[in-house]
Amino acid sequence: MDKTTILWADDEIDLLKPHIMFLEEKGYNVIAVTSGDEALDELSHHVVDIVFLDENMPGLTGLDTLSIIKSRHPMIPVVMITKSEEEHIMDEALGGKISDYLIKPVKPNQILLTVKKHTEGKRLADQKSIQNYQQNFRNISMELMNPLSAEGWVDIYKRLVQWDLELSKTEDRNTHEILYSQRAEANQLFCRFYEQNYEDWLSGRAEKPLMSPTVLKEKLFPLLKDDKPTFLIVIDNFRFDQWKYTQHTIETLFHTEEECVYYSILPTTTQYARNALFSGLMPSEIEKKYPQYWINETEEGNKNQYENELLDENLRRYGFNIKHSYHKVLNATFGKKLIDSIPRMMQNKLTVVIYNFIDMLSHARTELDIIRELAENEQSYRSLTLSWLEHSPLMDFLKRIAEEDVNLVITTDHGSVKINNPVKVKGDKDVSVNLRYKVGRLLDYNPKQVYEVKDASKIFLPKLYVTSPYIFAHRNDFFAYPNNYNQYVQYYMNTFQHGGISMEENLVPFIILKKR
Repeated sequence: MDKTTILWADDEIDLLKPHIMFLEEKGYNVIAVTSGDEALDELSHHVVDIVFLDENMPGLTGLDTLSIIKSRHPMIPVVMITKSEEEHIMDEALGGKISDYLIKPVKPNQILLTVKKHTEGKRLADQKSIQNYQQNFRNISMELMNPLSAEGWVDIYKRLVQWDLELSKTEDRNTHEILYSQRAEANQLFCRFYEQNYEDWLSGRAEKPLMSPTVLKEKLFPLLKDDKPTFLIVIDNFRFDQWKYTQHTIETLFHTEEECVYYSILPTTTQYARNALFSGLMPSEIEKKYPQYWINETEEGNKNQYENELLDENLRRYGFNIKHSYHKVLNATFGKKLIDSIPRMMQNKLTVVIYNFIDMLSHARTELDIIRELAENEQSYRSLTLSWLEHSPLMDFLKRIAEEDVNLVITTDHGSVKINNPVKVKGDKDVSVNLRYKVGRLLDYNPKQVYEVKDASKIFLPKLYVTSPYIFAHRNDFFAYPNNYNQYVQYYMNTFQHGGISMEENLVPFIILKKR
């Protein structure tokens, strides 16, 4: 490995010889110069890893030299060293994109720490992350061997997401593969847990966790008692890891008051989960109580065209006779126009805005090769989500309401999972088309490979026919028909889908934020 080269510019460089000798004994190569001009000359002839720059040099000052270095060599970290503690000097230096700032007199160990921080920081941080995960791997594995509660599964999933995000910053693919294997094991156990408890939660035989039909009542409705307007942003198909990856960007505008994870109902699709979210009811209850607002699988029409009406009924049911509005953003043009309506929205007690971009991204990734390449894996899928957010009408919308004193809630109706294991299913032409769940007559499948519900009423889903079981895919499975099997599998392999059971689909974020 080549020595790290330090360029140190100070008009009193002779007084710093002990520091330079100390660094050279530690294995660093130090180029010492006495002026900004000399520093620039050395940079034109040598590869330098870090620059120490005295702020108060005669001739070309430290700040002037900094400006030229950054224009010519923007990636080299520059550390400013000065006797002055005046705030305007610090502001000027920071505005010049310095990497660090030290006040004279500096100590050898202080210089050493700064060099390590800016030249070896990533490698050392990566090593620490890998070591920490290796230590936590055993703890998580031990917990997975014991029965977990609904809250316990949320905790496990949060930790696995944390390690996924942490290890994604490293170049150690082996450790990341170990994490993926552990997450696959966890998902298998989670599916078993979900199957064993789901019917009991819905029937009242067991205490249920926070779920699609109850999350607004438990978490959103208390906010409506405030004097502030409340904005509910529903980002379709927004996974918990995508929230964590974008959290820093959103928190430049808002402070996270509460971070919840709730359980999405089955099927984890917009038709079922989002209607349950807004109505506060399970799908079969909606069908029975508000038949005019429910459209079944076999019927024509948009399955989510009555979300606003269902929300209105839900609010009234709990005594909220309030002014509210509902908006669905399907394209950037409408998203931009919506910002102009914010002054009117501030007169509402509740404003609901749906953003469908991530769901459209998921479908586009299935259909377009270029999107598949841009979102090749989960890390790039998260990155694409962040890039969209930063340049989206949603970000402009958030910036605008951040100027007001409002409650903000960001949530979703379900997540998605990357599928890679085909499971053969046969059925007639009326069988539902979703890759992660099926309902219909004459379904032919291996019951050991699916979560099978023969009586739809047990999980509060509409019964389409006298004999029409629902089946749900586990983990990374997806349903494929024997006809044109290879072509079908190749087309959908490694795409992001939803409708079945997995931590990524069922454990979804509900975030309450306040003005900074």
